[in-house]
Amino acid sequence: MDVIRALEQRRMQRSFDGSPLEEEQIRALLEASLRSPTAGNARGIRWVLALGPEQVAQWFAAATDEAWRAKSARAEGFSRASAACVLICDPGVYLDRYSESDKANAGLGEAESAWAVPYWFGDAGAAALALLLLVEESGLAGCFLGAFRHEDHLRRLLGLSDTERIYGTVLLGRSDGENRRSASLDRPGPTRAERVTRLA
Repeated sequence: MDVIRALEQRRMQRSFDGSPLEEEQIRALLEASLRSPTAGNARGIRWVLALGPEQVAQWFAAATDEAWRAKSARAEGFSRASAACVLICDPGVYLDRYSESDKANAGLGEAESAWAVPYWFGDAGAAALALLLLVEESGLAGCFLGAFRHEDHLRRLLGLSDTERIYGTVLLGRSDGENRRSASLDRPGPTRAERVTRLA
C-alpha cells in the first residue's frame, strides 16, 4: 500500500449509492483497523456495525433528528451509505489497565481526571484514520461523522454500558458521483508546511 498516495487521495464521501457490501469484507476492514496503536495494549475500543439499508436507517434515525434531516443538503446522501460503523471507546478499560502492576506507577488508574490527554480518544482516532485509509485502498468510499445529536438515542440502540463513549461513526459505501465539496476546504489558514516546525 502506498500510504502517501492513500492520504492524498482520501476524501470524505458525503453521498453514497446504496449498493450492498459484503459483511465479510467490512468485518475484515474493521478488524484490520484495530491493529492501530492502543495504549498499554488496553484494547478499549471497538466497532459496532450497522450493515444494509434497514440497519443503516436505524442508525440514521437514532444519530440525527428530523429538523436536521429536513434542512441538510447532505442528509439524503448520507442515508444511502451501505454501512455505518460506530466507534466505541471505554475509559473504564484504560483505568483498569493502568491500575495493573506494570502501569500503576503512572498514576492513571484512579480516575479519568488523572489523564491530561485521554488515551482512549487517541486510540479511537488512530483506528478511525486506519479504517479510512483501508477503505481508500479497497476502492470504497468513507466519511467520518461525530456524534453530535441524540447521543442518548444512539446509546440505547447500540446497547452501550455506562462507561462506554461514542467517538463517532464511519459511513462506508460507494460514491454515487454526487459528492458535495466541503466549504471548509476554502478556509484560510496555515499550510501543512507551516504546521511542521523544528525545535529551536
